[in-house]
Formats: sequence, structure tokens, C-alpha cells
Amino acid sequence: MADTDVRDRAWRLIREQSWSGAMNMALDEIAAETAADGGPRTVRVYRWNPSTLSLGYRQDPDTVDWAFCEREGIEVTRRQTGGGGIYHDTNGDISYSIVAPKDELPSSLMDCYHLLCTPVLDAFERMGVAADFAEDELPEIYHPACYLRELHPAHDIVADGRKISGNAQYRRKNAVIQHGSLTYSVDAERHLSTFTGHDVSPETFRERVTGIDEESETSRSEAVAAVERALADWAAADDGSWTDDELERARERAAEKYADDDWVRRRPDER
Repeated sequence: MADTDVRDRAWRLIREQSWSGAMNMALDEIAAETAADGGPRTVRVYRWNPSTLSLGYRQDPDTVDWAFCEREGIEVTRRQTGGGGIYHDTNGDISYSIVAPKDELPSSLMDCYHLLCTPVLDAFERMGVAADFAEDELPEIYHPACYLRELHPAHDIVADGRKISGNAQYRRKNAVIQHGSLTYSVDAERHLSTFTGHDVSPETFRERVTGIDEESETSRSEAVAAVERALADWAAADDGSWTDDELERARERAAEKYADDDWVRRRPDER
């Protein structure tokens, strides 16, 4: 890892808050700017309200069932990270972010993933879920959907052989952002319905994906608390909050970028 332990730095924990998809992506960027400017590093847990389909950076917008998403009130945004789309259900998903200056983290992508996924694995252990990085190679089922792609041992976490968490990183000039999704409850039909052009059945989806509620007796609120505690203990973080300036800038960034059709619907060959 870097030349010093992450716990030697000043971290803030922002406990679970509900934001729109565009705002969640904007807050990650603003947290990176805060950390790069000498402010606190951030670990946070968040909820998607409304439920959101987040597209990978280079994902083709033609893979989205826009009519279904509009009819069901599902927001669509686009992440800075690659990979396939993820349906983040307001109640079925628990998401987190870890944001820190780049020079404080390993330069090796694999080493950085393993370091920043440490609290995620700890959270699963606290819930009584036997989860670990994927080891077995499983074939791709449907490329546009993150949870149905070929599993990657660097950042895909499985329980009982099925994917339960996806994690992704992107590096800005002076900061690293890792965000991830822990599946609390699987809604295969709704997840699949946000995509078009496939014949994947809900049964096939459930054979690949599991949720915390299937693997343990943990309630959603208990699961959120476990993720918060694991992140806080890993970073020795103090309870914190967004500043008024950060929230103002995040709202501007969300409107100008993550909620803008030019960003969300842009085709891969236009990037």
C-alpha cells in the first residue's frame, strides 16, 4: 500500500442518506475535490431515491428500456466507472463510496481494490454472510448488465457462488473514487426489465445473483449499520457531514452533468 496506513489520515463517515442517482454521482466527484484540496477523506453509505439504473461509462444507451424506466419512475444516470448497468433499487440496494487522495493509495489497481474492498468484506462478515472475491470463472450471460458479466476476481464479491457485490474505481488527477453496490434483496424481474434486447429469464438471473436477505437473517437497517461500522473502523473515521458549499456544488454538478441527456444518452463512439 502507500507509505502510510489509511487510518493515519483524517476521514469522515457520512451515514446513509437518500439522494437521486445524479446527485449520488455528483457527490462522489465533490468528495474527490475536497480530498484533493486537503480536506477530509470520505467514506459514505447511500441510498438511491428514486430507484436508479446507473450505466457504465461507455455503455450503449440503446441497451436501456427507456419506456419501462420512465413508466416505473426509475431514474437513469451514467457513472464515471466502466462496466455494465446496475439497477439500484431504493430498498434492495446498499451503496458505498470511498474517496481519498491518489498518492495515499496503492498505485497498483489490484492492490488498491483489495485494500478498499477490505471494509466491504468485513461488513459481510459482520452480517454473517460468507462472502469473498470471485474465484471461479463464470461465463458472461448478458454484457450490458453488470451483474451478468463474467466475474472478475479483482472486484466482484460472491456468496455461495453467486454475485452479491460489484465494486468499481476511477482515478481523477489527484484522487481515487471507489464506489460499490451491495445487493440486499434481489428483484430479478425489475432489474432485467430496465434493459432491452435480451432473453434472460428471472430464474437465470437468480442463479447468478444473490442478496443479503437470502444469505443471513440481517434486516436492511442492520445491514446498513454493518457497512457503516466496517467503513468507520477501517478508516478510523469520525462522523461527518457535507458542507453547505459541497452540497451546492454537487447540485450544480448533478444538473449540469449527471442528469443531463448529453451525458446520460451519449453513445460510446461519441465519448
